[in-house]
Amino acid sequence: MKIYILWLRQIKRYLRSKSRILGSLAQPLLFLLAMGYGFGSVFQKAGQGNYINFLAPGIIGMSIIFTSVFTGIEIIWDRQFGFLKEMMVAPMSRLNIMIGRTMGGATVATMQGIIVLMLSMLFGFHPYSFIGVLLTIPVMFLVALLFTALGTMIASLLDDMQGFQLIMNFLIMPLFFLSGALFPLEGLPKVMSIITKLDPLSYGVDAFRYLLINSSHYDIGLDIAVLSIITGFFLLLGGYFFKKIQI
Repeated sequence: MKIYILWLRQIKRYLRSKSRILGSLAQPLLFLLAMGYGFGSVFQKAGQGNYINFLAPGIIGMSIIFTSVFTGIEIIWDRQFGFLKEMMVAPMSRLNIMIGRTMGGATVATMQGIIVLMLSMLFGFHPYSFIGVLLTIPVMFLVALLFTALGTMIASLLDDMQGFQLIMNFLIMPLFFLSGALFPLEGLPKVMSIITKLDPLSYGVDAFRYLLINSSHYDIGLDIAVLSIITGFFLLLGGYFFKKIQI
């Protein structure tokens, strides 16, 4: 029940902030439209098919990672304005507080990914099957949970919003650009291929492509296994560092 209340708080804050919803959609839609239509003819001439179809799963991954990681800034915000202190003295463990916040942030990021998926259909994206669309949602939540836990872990170590934003931008942009969200992973130089394999978002985007357009670079089983292991790892780290927060 306590975890549910914290989860519900995150959802209500998201739904009540229309500007946040609209603002977080601007960048994914810009990438989808500008790159989807701008490079579509080049991609098609190279014999790679419809670039909008290829790009949309990557943009969904982009929306999820940006939304989920930056939920960590709410921890710093709550710490500075005293709300986190009130939660810490409540009759519940810090681990439950961390789980409730992380689950709420992951749910918000998943909702954001679903919105981007629906909007991408308006701009020419055609999913392979309706069943694939439904199966993509739990994978979205898994990816969102991974990066929300990462954001929570880093926010637990910082008390400065500007520092958090700088670190997150430095971390997120390479994760996004090296995930294969914008380009195929086949035929890359060896160094680039190794780097993309170390990027957890690569496996999320690959799973989205398999479920949405029936095309993937890795095996879907490998994608889910890697995402699950890394998510569990970051949840453990996030829980550990959150319990060490000094108020």
